[in-house]
Amino acid sequence: MKRWLFLGAIVLAMPALAVDYRTVDSATVLYDGPSLRGNKLFVIRKDTPVEVVVSLEGWVKVRDAEGGLAWIEKKNLAERRTVIVTAARAEIRQKPDEAAPLVFEADRKVSLDYLETAPGGWVKVHHRDGASGYVRANQIWGQ
Repeated sequence: MKRWLFLGAIVLAMPALAVDYRTVDSATVLYDGPSLRGNKLFVIRKDTPVEVVVSLEGWVKVRDAEGGLAWIEKKNLAERRTVIVTAARAEIRQKPDEAAPLVFEADRKVSLDYLETAPGGWVKVHHRDGASGYVRANQIWGQ
């Protein structure tokens, strides 16, 4: 019994593992392995968010919004964060409230700059055309 209490205390003392998202800095090729000699899978477009899975000497294994895994050269990733619309059409509002006025709508696969997470399941975003507002977290991926 003491052993289980000890293990439980260790688990509770461990920090929560945060998901690490990055943004593709320029359109680039994704590979099936961490090498330019690997098979080229496809080209990923600029401003696409990806989840970092593993980092190895100049290469990063990433996951995209559809769950696909591939390798990208680390130099092609930016620290800044974007999110991508996964809903057919996301509604971006003035405030984090369903009753707030609509600022704009974004179609599926549109990339938006991530600004911050807001309470109640909202995320503040910015469109490259200048408009900012709040979108429901379940309408985007990468936050």
